[in-house]
Amino acid sequence: MGQGLWRIARNQQLQQQGYSGQGYLTREHGRRIPANNVSNTSHRKQAQGGIDIYHLLKARKSKEQEGFINLEMLPPELSFTILSYLNATDLCLASCVWQDLANDELLWQGLCKSTWGHCSIYNKNPPLGFSFRKLYMQLDEGSLTFNANPDEGVNYFMSKGILDDSPKEIAKFIFCTRTLNWKKLRIYLDERRDVLDDLVTLHNFRNQFLPNALREFFRHIHAPEERGEYLETLITKFSHRFCACNPDLMRELGLSPDAVYVLCYSLILLSIDLTSPHVKNKMSKREFIRNTRRAAQNISEDFVGHLYDNIYLIGHVAA
Repeated sequence: MGQGLWRIARNQQLQQQGYSGQGYLTREHGRRIPANNVSNTSHRKQAQGGIDIYHLLKARKSKEQEGFINLEMLPPELSFTILSYLNATDLCLASCVWQDLANDELLWQGLCKSTWGHCSIYNKNPPLGFSFRKLYMQLDEGSLTFNANPDEGVNYFMSKGILDDSPKEIAKFIFCTRTLNWKKLRIYLDERRDVLDDLVTLHNFRNQFLPNALREFFRHIHAPEERGEYLETLITKFSHRFCACNPDLMRELGLSPDAVYVLCYSLILLSIDLTSPHVKNKMSKREFIRNTRRAAQNISEDFVGHLYDNIYLIGHVAA
């Protein structure tokens, strides 16, 4: 009993003196925890798969003091993989720090081909002093020029040796490029029907359902806002191309290019009817089947019904 009272008195005395010996750790509000207990707790956490917060924060602080990871210290293939996720602007900024890595031709070649999938210069022997970084700047400049004036943009590409003066090469460039303004592109294709013909033949509609094929077609070649000669030309070319890609299906369904032409117009009109907020009385499935079979009597009623369901569920074919 005497020894217990002595310990209590001794502990009170140590608290008043703010004692912090080797056997204790000072904590907030005068709370002390034996060091051996802290060590046991830490080992217990590690044994249970827990996280040592102290060491984690210490390692994080040391990483912050070190700064960014130096890509030059990594294996080259890993460094190039990291830089390949950057766009052109960020890659230029990275070249200020890692000049040799960020200026690598393979990185800029990947940027060129991911944005402009086809250029005539890709298949030629590069001239002296050729650089894919320089080519990227020229392609970007040419695209901006095209979006302002299509004829000047195409002439710019030809003057730099990027494109050959061939309708087929121009069509491939347009087909594989997504940076061109669709309104300017529509004007250009309306004037250059030779390029339009080659552009249509680049589409492969094999085993595609008619409305889905029509959507893909209008994603590359945008439909005009109003009905006219250009829209009729587009649908005519699409109809012949769709039949050429699906000869077995055309024989099975008994369809001809003229019948596909009628179906395409019906699908466009149905799309407008179902999606326009100004049309209150929407066309029913029965009405669509009846109207379509009047224009093309050999078409199966089930097939026309599937066309209606596709537009009703997915939406406009020329949006």
